[in-house]
Amino acid sequence: MKRQRRRAFSSAVLLCLVLGFDPPGAAAQDLAIPDVTYPNLPRQAPSAEGFVPEGWVLEEEVSGDLNRDDVDDLAFVIRQKEPKNIIENTSLGENPFDTNPRILAVAFRRGPTGDYALQVENHTLIPRRTVPIADDPFRDDSVTIKRGGLHVKLYWWMSAGGWEMFSVTHIFQHRNGRFELIGFDRDTTHRGSGETRAVSVNYLTGRMKLTTGTIESDDTKVKWKTLPRRPPLTLDSVGDGLDFDPEH
Repeated sequence: MKRQRRRAFSSAVLLCLVLGFDPPGAAAQDLAIPDVTYPNLPRQAPSAEGFVPEGWVLEEEVSGDLNRDDVDDLAFVIRQKEPKNIIENTSLGENPFDTNPRILAVAFRRGPTGDYALQVENHTLIPRRTVPIADDPFRDDSVTIKRGGLHVKLYWWMSAGGWEMFSVTHIFQHRNGRFELIGFDRDTTHRGSGETRAVSVNYLTGRMKLTTGTIESDDTKVKWKTLPRRPPLTLDSVGDGLDFDPEH
């Protein structure tokens, strides 16, 4: 995925040189992204709002049973609201540019009417914005709970340069006392050629499906691959959700 994003930056640089603009890659290097100290969230609270520390806001909240006890749990995203993280951008893209980070958290409910106990507070899966010409990867439908699994969907799209746009979905399930990655999907479209590429991985079976095609036709080619056996990945070990590559 990192290679994919680098290709996007290369296309953006070439486009800007042709048009006489400063390359966005160089501009991004000049942006001073402020450091962030992440807070420790409360260990329990009666609601999602109760986990939100001062200077942060609740951005998304979903409920569903994640630990198979027939009681709805919480998955939520909070975002910092720090003015110093909204910086001036004198090149292409968003200006002012909001670099405030997010935290993805999960809390289990203790019984039908009890408080929620924090299980996960993750700072990396939803990446912090650092590229002004790239859209916000987080949207209203980014976090869902389906059939006991936590689904986190992210997007990559550039407003200047960068031919490829894609979405990635990570699916986690509470197993062995932690949230393990059980599924991954990446759907890519090349805006110039119309070529499409879809990767779908089932980590429970160790099988990966690769589907290629084009937006101009319903015809596709499908290949299957067996992944090497490895220890299960956890939500915290995946890292940046946009950069994750199931083949590495």
